[in-house]
Amino acid sequence: MALDWTRERGVPLDEQTFSIRELADKPTSKLDDDAFTRVRIVLMNGIESNAIRMQHALARLGCGLFLRELARVRSVEQHQQTLVNWLLPADLSPLETTIAFEQVAIEVTASIALHEPDPYLAQQYRFGLLEDFDHLYRFSALMDRVHGKDANAILQTYTDVCPGRATLFHHRHPNDNLRRPYDSKQAHPITKLNALTLVGGENQTHDYYMTIGPMFAEPIARQLYAEIASVEEEHVTMYESMCDPTETFLEKWLLNEATEVYNYHSCVEAETNPRIKAIWERLLDYELGHLHFVAELFGKIEKRDPASVLPKEFPTPIGYHEHRSFIRDVLRNETGLRAVGQEIVDPAKVEESAETLRYRRELNAGGSPSETVALGYVYTPGGELWIQPPRDGKRVASKEVTP
Repeated sequence: MALDWTRERGVPLDEQTFSIRELADKPTSKLDDDAFTRVRIVLMNGIESNAIRMQHALARLGCGLFLRELARVRSVEQHQQTLVNWLLPADLSPLETTIAFEQVAIEVTASIALHEPDPYLAQQYRFGLLEDFDHLYRFSALMDRVHGKDANAILQTYTDVCPGRATLFHHRHPNDNLRRPYDSKQAHPITKLNALTLVGGENQTHDYYMTIGPMFAEPIARQLYAEIASVEEEHVTMYESMCDPTETFLEKWLLNEATEVYNYHSCVEAETNPRIKAIWERLLDYELGHLHFVAELFGKIEKRDPASVLPKEFPTPIGYHEHRSFIRDVLRNETGLRAVGQEIVDPAKVEESAETLRYRRELNAGGSPSETVALGYVYTPGGELWIQPPRDGKRVASKEVTP
């Protein structure tokens, strides 16, 4: 159902309140709740985190005309992020959370790639999708080796586990991670919201891996998180470079608020847990209040109509469902592609840059943890430890996956 933000006013900023008890209320269940409920929680935590990050950046860049307004909205964003993040259960281990993060990256990016109207940007999203898809495979191998657990307990059969574009080839010189930005005056509104959605999701993933990686004792785990965190920084660089650099500070803030409205609306439309849906509805109303607050500020300071930046109705919500068929098609057709400058190319026709090849050799000089962790690993559903039937009077622990 379309959402007309000009008619939906939401909750005024001055009426948006929280209690600490609300912020740390009952979490979801790791196994009983649908995996896409967790996907929405993880993504919205990233969207909220990005909103706070962006607003702090504006304050530090000297936006003196609206420092108070930034502080007022940011205070609510802080509490919204806390409420969302605390919905994750305590028994979700760091590695299980990692599997969840990669499922978010895969399924959300797939949905965005499918409904992105700009063919150039859609290809960039498919390119990033195949790299996150491979990250899921590598972390699933790590989970099996370190904990003897099956990633599907988190994925719930929605997302395949198999190699994508090998992480070994993800390391690129910074020049090859920048993309052509959309033109803010001509781009479809969903193009702007798509880019900002993935900036928030990928930035959160990068920060989480940088935080959790050093906490592992196993050398291969520490190395794998270090390797993939490096790639996640590349993804943040790639997605944020798609945003038009000529947008004013207030225009960027307005678009970020619109991105939050769009994503909470998507959550409301898809949520199957009534208690969590009520939270999405509440936060959607709060974000509509933020959007109108910033829109009024935008009109007052820039003397521009917010309707010149925002769509009257928000586009088709993000599809929170499995994208297996689409992803398999992309795997078949685009796994071998590489990035050269701002373009995605076939390396059989256009060689990768000398800078990227040198950069990759340096990073992989001591070996690639992502290759080591998956050596001989073939994912099989139900691959956790199980007990074979007795043989010669003995019970033998075994695995369904190749060790």
